[in-house]
Amino acid sequence: MRFSSTAKTDFLKKQKFSKAIDKIRAEEARRLRKEGTPPVLKHSRWCFLKRPSNLTDKERFKLKDLLKMNISIVRAYLLKEQFQLFWEYKSPAWAKKFLDTWCAKANRSRLQPIKDISKMLQRHRDLILNWFKAKKQYNSGIVEGLNYKVNNTVRKAFRYRSFSIIETALYQ
Repeated sequence: MRFSSTAKTDFLKKQKFSKAIDKIRAEEARRLRKEGTPPVLKHSRWCFLKRPSNLTDKERFKLKDLLKMNISIVRAYLLKEQFQLFWEYKSPAWAKKFLDTWCAKANRSRLQPIKDISKMLQRHRDLILNWFKAKKQYNSGIVEGLNYKVNNTVRKAFRYRSFSIIETALYQ
């Protein structure tokens, strides 16, 4: 399956959040089971992983009940949903301020998987903010096309005897 670069970014971003949320939910369920609490998180996985607009009625009611509880999965879910607002900003300055505020909040959350996402976002902060600086108008289709051609040329390069020949082939 091939993705455009924006689709890749969205997919990876969602994947990171989904894995973090699922890990926190599983840890919370184990903790509650050890304490002897009724299994409130049973059959709740998709309530936390799906977008709110894609929830079924049953999942929506289950999520509404779970959000009233003070458990770590709820804090993680709320942080994940809050982060989705980041992509609505138009100004790079405001997006940067939101990202910094969200990361600070995530680092104080005492949820290690969310902290890991925050650290990843901080490491790639400048690259992420470039998306706002480009005014969301440019995609990397040209770069991906060039990258595809380079990879094909390099794949064929096993028969070339020196790097200068590969380099010449790449310029063509």
